[in-house]
Amino acid sequence: MKTTLKLEELAKLGLGIFAFYFLDFSWWWFIGLFLAPDIGAIGYVFNNKIGAFLYNLFHHQGLAILFWLVGIHLHFQVLQLIGVILFSHSAFDRILGYGLKYEKGFKFTHLGEIGK
Repeated sequence: MKTTLKLEELAKLGLGIFAFYFLDFSWWWFIGLFLAPDIGAIGYVFNNKIGAFLYNLFHHQGLAILFWLVGIHLHFQVLQLIGVILFSHSAFDRILGYGLKYEKGFKFTHLGEIGK
């Protein structure tokens, strides 16, 4: 099952890259912003609850799709870019086993414990 989930996330990453292709931004934007959603991990400086909330906010694929769709509706490519980056990055993280976080701590995710 783990392989199937990773393949699904790989397909989502491919979809994110495909969606970026239709935006009027240089590929440097995609590369440069790809790791930006990890800024959400800064919440762990305060405590696990805030850390999990912020991390999950920046890695929520539904929210990423919402940004993308609102950007399409408003003809605002910056919102589309935000959605594509959030979506692609979260798919990449899930390929590596970094899922949405539980309040218990950073290594406890919906995909299982990191490093186990």
